[in-house]
Amino acid sequence: MFERLADVEARFEELGRLLGSAEVVADPRQLQALGRERASLEELVRLYRRYRESEQALADARTLARDADEELRALGREEEERLAPKVDAMQQELRLAMLPKDPADDRDVIVEIRAGTGGDEAALFAADLFKMYQRYAERRRWKTEVINTSEAGPGGYREIVFEVHGQGAYSRLKFESGVHRVQRVPETEAQGRIHTSTATVAVLPEVDEVEVDINWDDVRIDIFHSGGAGGQNVNKVATAVRMTHAPTGIVVQCQDERSQAKNRAKAEAVLRARIYELERARAAAEQAGTRKAQVGTGERSEKIRTYNFPQDRVTDHRVNLTLHSLPRLLDGEIDPLIDAVALAEQTEQLQAVG
Repeated sequence: MFERLADVEARFEELGRLLGSAEVVADPRQLQALGRERASLEELVRLYRRYRESEQALADARTLARDADEELRALGREEEERLAPKVDAMQQELRLAMLPKDPADDRDVIVEIRAGTGGDEAALFAADLFKMYQRYAERRRWKTEVINTSEAGPGGYREIVFEVHGQGAYSRLKFESGVHRVQRVPETEAQGRIHTSTATVAVLPEVDEVEVDINWDDVRIDIFHSGGAGGQNVNKVATAVRMTHAPTGIVVQCQDERSQAKNRAKAEAVLRARIYELERARAAAEQAGTRKAQVGTGERSEKIRTYNFPQDRVTDHRVNLTLHSLPRLLDGEIDPLIDAVALAEQTEQLQAVG
């Protein structure tokens, strides 16, 4: 492990030199890529240097504990007892820090929520999930911005797409990708029977233009009149934008802004994010990061989490964790759920590397 850490430190120092070279400074794409790589190594290198200092201090204490002078031996043993647990803890911290890090973890995200099985109840559940993530973002002081909506009945969504801007947004929200299931009694259910509905969530990391090179000759762009809320302006000016990427078949649209230029910019952001996800999946098929794996089909049998209203509980099926106080969780207090899945993934990675 420590040979690898020495290599990481050497690479970190090399990147510092490269970022100061005229050749790299003149190439924005390379400058950005190398800057991102160096930033990703900075914390690990800092931790490694702290560990070496502590390890050296422990070695010095053990030497002192063998000194001929009794007082110095006692001082050395005392220092050894203090430093040994600290060095062990730092070793474990280094093992965790050396686990493969998703390069997208620090990015902003685009979240897509779609109603699955269950008709109007599924659409209402999609709206509940949107509010939950909106509140979660507020708690973390992140900013949310709606890109596109397709409403279904009073208060429901067939689909809602929104951005979340904040440090580490993808590192947390990526665990929300999958099929969410709700069990509750609809307000229109006279017999009090519990209905089961689903909604799918896909979390896509946002990417810069320089990271995804789109051939715009392959994209059909349609401009149309918005079908959502907006008063008289909706039908007077065509501002909604739909983009169809021929090579992948990806279709995105944005109509929530009154400006065609803003709708186009947001549609481009979603298109880049989806293409980026496809490219990441091709490069690393073993990682569960593809949009298809995230979204699934929306059938009741495919689920990562169940929200049971009659029993006031939420169960995450990936880690067999059940929590109660459903209203609090739907109010955005979902860190315990996310932490449990993140810890399970981290544990699995540690076991894989021995």
